[in-house]
Amino acid sequence: MKLKIKYLLFISILHLLALVLAWHVFRQEKVWFIVSEIFVLCSAGIAWRLYGQLIRPLGFLMRGVDAIRERDFNVKFRPTGQMEMDRLITVYNQMIDELRKERTKQEQQHFFLEKLIHTTPTGIIILDFEDQVQEANPKALQLLETTAAAIYKRSILELKHPVWQEIAALKSGESHTITINGVSTYKIQKSHFIDRGFPRHFVMVEELTADILAAEKKAYGKVIRMMAHEVNNTIGPVNSILQSVQKMQSGHASQLMMDSLQVAIDRNYSLNSFMRNFADVVRLPSPQLRSVNINQLLEHVGVLMQPVAAERNITLHISLPPQPLLIAADKQLLEQALINVVRNATESIGREGNIRISLNGSTRLLTITDDGPGIPEALADQLFTPFFSSKKDGQGIGLTLVKEILLQHGFTFGLQTVAPRQTVFSVAFS
Repeated sequence: MKLKIKYLLFISILHLLALVLAWHVFRQEKVWFIVSEIFVLCSAGIAWRLYGQLIRPLGFLMRGVDAIRERDFNVKFRPTGQMEMDRLITVYNQMIDELRKERTKQEQQHFFLEKLIHTTPTGIIILDFEDQVQEANPKALQLLETTAAAIYKRSILELKHPVWQEIAALKSGESHTITINGVSTYKIQKSHFIDRGFPRHFVMVEELTADILAAEKKAYGKVIRMMAHEVNNTIGPVNSILQSVQKMQSGHASQLMMDSLQVAIDRNYSLNSFMRNFADVVRLPSPQLRSVNINQLLEHVGVLMQPVAAERNITLHISLPPQPLLIAADKQLLEQALINVVRNATESIGREGNIRISLNGSTRLLTITDDGPGIPEALADQLFTPFFSSKKDGQGIGLTLVKEILLQHGFTFGLQTVAPRQTVFSVAFS
C-alpha cells in the first residue's frame, strides 16, 4: 500500500471517530456539538494541507528517481516554499547537475578512447570474459589479414593465424616477439582491465618488421662495406706482387711453383668476387617500375634454370594462366629474385625431385613448390637472416637478396614447409 493511501486512510478514520465521539458526547448540547464539528472540519482541512505539503513533493521526487533510473539527467524541480522540502530539492538538483556533468565527461572520454583505438598505428584487440574477440581496430585487422566479421565473437583458440596462437599462450602482463615465415616480426603484449568486477583481456599487436629490417640492413651494410674495402685494398697489391713474381720466375721456376702462384691468384679473384656478391645486397638499386608480363618472366626463368635442374635430375613444372598477368615491377631485379628462389629449391632437393611453379591469375599469387626434405622448425625463423645458411658452403645472401628485392617492390612473400616434402615459396603481387 502506498504511503499517501495510508495517510489518507488514517486521517479519514481518525476524523470519523472524532465525529462519532462528538455526536455521543455533545448531542444534547447543540452549541458544543456545532463547535466540535467545526473543530473536526478544521482538523481535516489542516490534514489535507499537510498532505499537499508532504506527500505531493515526495511524488515529485519519485518522478526524479524514475528519471535517474532512465538516465535522464535533465529533470529538475522548482522550490516549493517549504524549508525542509526546498533543502531536499536543492540537494537533488545539485546531484542531477553533477550526474549530467559526469555523463558528459564520460561520453567525451569514451569518444576520445574510441577515436584513439581506431586511429592508433598499433593493433588493439579487446576480448570478452570468455576470451572471445569483442573488438579489433583497423590496424589489427590489417596486420592479421582478416575482417571484423570473420573474428567477431569467436574464441582466440579457434582462429588459425600464428599471432592468435601466441595470444592464447600469453598470460596477462606478458609480452613476446615472434617472426612469421622468417620475414614478418610482431611484438605482442597482453594485459587486462576490470569490467563489472571481472577481468577482461586486451592485446596490443605491433609490427616491427620495417624497423628491424632497417636496423639489420644498416648493421650488415656497414660490415660489408668495411670488409669489401679491406679485402679490395689487400687483394689488388697481393695479386700484383704474385703476378710480378710469376713473370720473374717464368722459365726458371718449377711447374709446381708456377701452379701454386696461379692458384693463389685465382683464389684472390674468387675472394674478390665473393665480396662483390655481399656488396650487391647493400648496393641494390631502387626498382624502376614498369609494366611486366609475369607469365613471360616466369617462362624465361624456367628456360634459364632448366639446365641447372636437369643436371640434378629435377623436373620443372610451370603452370601459368591463359591470360597475361601484368604487374608493376623492375624486370631485371624480379627475375634475379625468382632465379635465386628456384636455385634455392634445386639445392634443397639435392637430386631427383620436382619443382612446381604455379601462377594464379585471379588471386595474383605465385607459388614455387619443391619436394625437398623441408625446413627444420628450429631454422624457420632464421631463413631470411643475413649471412645465415643451412647449407655447408652457403654464404647466406641468396634469400637476403630475394627479401630485399621483394620488399622494395612491396610484395608480400613467405617461405614455409606446409606438409612433408612440400615446401612453398609464395609471392602475392598486390
